[in-house]
Amino acid sequence: MLQFPLLRSDVTSPRAQAFLTYAVSVHVGTRSGLDECRHQFALDKWNCPDSATQLRGLRRATRETSFVHAISAAGVMYTLTRNCSLGDLDNCGCDVSRNGQTGGRGWLWGGCSDNVEFGESISKQYVDAQETGQDSRAAVNLHNNEAGRRAVKATMKRVCRCHGMSESCSVKTCWMQLSDFRDIGNYLKNKHKQAQKLDTDQTRLRAGNSADSRGSILDALRSIAPTELIYLEDSPDYCRRNSSVGLHGTEGRECLTRGPGPWETKSCRRLCHDCGLGVEERRVHEVTSCNCKFHWCCRVHCDRCAHVVLKHVCVRRDVHEANGSRRRHRGHRT
Repeated sequence: MLQFPLLRSDVTSPRAQAFLTYAVSVHVGTRSGLDECRHQFALDKWNCPDSATQLRGLRRATRETSFVHAISAAGVMYTLTRNCSLGDLDNCGCDVSRNGQTGGRGWLWGGCSDNVEFGESISKQYVDAQETGQDSRAAVNLHNNEAGRRAVKATMKRVCRCHGMSESCSVKTCWMQLSDFRDIGNYLKNKHKQAQKLDTDQTRLRAGNSADSRGSILDALRSIAPTELIYLEDSPDYCRRNSSVGLHGTEGRECLTRGPGPWETKSCRRLCHDCGLGVEERRVHEVTSCNCKFHWCCRVHCDRCAHVVLKHVCVRRDVHEANGSRRRHRGHRT
């Protein structure tokens, strides 16, 4: 998704070396964001396919692309912040700006707070630099990038340590720490559900002038909090295959009949029935490692065990009915 600009200066210059140092974290953070996107939408009609992170998938400012931009920006900021606190980046470390100050009754700021200000600053330089256009879509993408970065801050947690005789906790030292990235993914998934379609001045948009278009968007953005995701266009039909925009449809997708919650157990209805497809049971033979034993020293030996796994797949109703008919026919043979 992110394409870094070429360095114009010598790659041995301090600026070029700094660029390359941060670029590794930016790349890792982007991949983390896209992996989280696939996790969050694994059982949705749109499941964050590879095409969603490529240019043709990002040309439309839909509800789904708003999430892609937000989670990518969050992933970059998160990785830069974490690497900074771990001391992996030069000229960067913990945020100690409030250390020694009273934070509340019975506790002081101290320890090693994660340096989100650094992560936010570098994230803006890399991620926002990709939006070179002056049109409405660029304005929306920049807004969603910022919403992703704010999600990192919104999900941070305060961690405290007790001090005093026998850890009586007469005084506590506290610092701010990044949450698990999964928490950020969950937070942004909720924002995706609540995403707002911009109510814009359609006359200015139809004029075809990118400056007028952007002006109309900026006017509309004034009424929306920077923490919220926004989009311009309605989503396409994710049930149907559309190769021109990289959509694969839901035919052939696996769904679940069991799971920890209703979102998992209702996935067959969502992916199959709501898309006019049937559900077919398939028994799949799989071979996995089993009966693993540790041998001193230092080797692990595992057997290879074959077992049958029952899977449920979305299929066209005519195929589903034909397969059912064949099974019934075989069952009546004498």
